[in-house]
Amino acid sequence: MTYALKAPTREKLMRVGTANIANVLLKHGFKNVMMHGIFPIDASQPQLVGPAYTLRFMPSREDLDNMTNYSRNDNMHRRAIEECPEGAVLVIDAFGNTKASSMGDMMAARLKYRGVSGVVTDGGYRDSPAIHAVGLPCFQKHNAPPATPIALHPIALNEPVGCGGVAVYPGDIIVGDGDGVVVIPQALVDQVADEALDAFEYESFAALQIQQGHSIFGLFPATEDSRKEYSIWKCAQQQEG
Repeated sequence: MTYALKAPTREKLMRVGTANIANVLLKHGFKNVMMHGIFPIDASQPQLVGPAYTLRFMPSREDLDNMTNYSRNDNMHRRAIEECPEGAVLVIDAFGNTKASSMGDMMAARLKYRGVSGVVTDGGYRDSPAIHAVGLPCFQKHNAPPATPIALHPIALNEPVGCGGVAVYPGDIIVGDGDGVVVIPQALVDQVADEALDAFEYESFAALQIQQGHSIFGLFPATEDSRKEYSIWKCAQQQEG
C-alpha cells in the first residue's frame, strides 16, 4: 500500500472544495463519497488533504476495556498514533459512537509532530479546543469527552472501514474543508484533481459574469458556448499574470 500523493495533485486538491470534488466523482459514477454529518472542529482550520490510514473501533466490553489495558503499548488505538504514516490522514471508524472519545489533544499533538496531515472520525474528540490549538485539521461528528474504553474497543488497523456512511479503503484520498469530508478512490485521484480544479476555475469565471449581470441560463452549469468564453477569459488571465 502506497501513501504517496504527487505534489502537484495535492496542490490542486488544496485549492478546490469538497463540493467540486463530489460533483466530479458523480460524473464518474460515484454517488456516496461525502461523509454524512462530519464537520471540522473549527471553521478556521486549514484544508485537509492526504491518503487514508484507518483505525476501526467496535463496542467495548468491561473485561477487555479498562485504563490498564488501554495503557499497553500494543493497544491499537495508541499504535495508530505512532504508526500512521507522515502525510496520511488517520480515518477512525467509530461506528457513529460519541459516548466516548476517538482521540484527545495529546494524541493530536503527537500526530502533528509526526507530520500526519489530520484526523477524521464519525465519533468525537475530547479536548476539542486544545486539539484546534495544536493546529492539526480534525473532523468529527460532535464532541465526546468521556474516556475511550467506556464505549470503544480498537479492533483493526489499516483495513477497509466505513466512516460517516462512506467506504474508505487504505490509500484513498481524503479531502476536508468547511463543508465536510469527501473520499476519492486512490486510482482516480490525479484525474479528479484536474477536473475539480477546472470546475473551480470555471466557477470563478461564472461568478464574475453573474456580478456583471449575466443570467445563470447558459452560464451555469457550463454550456459549450460558455466554455468557449471561459477559455478566452482564462487565456487573458494567464497573459496578464
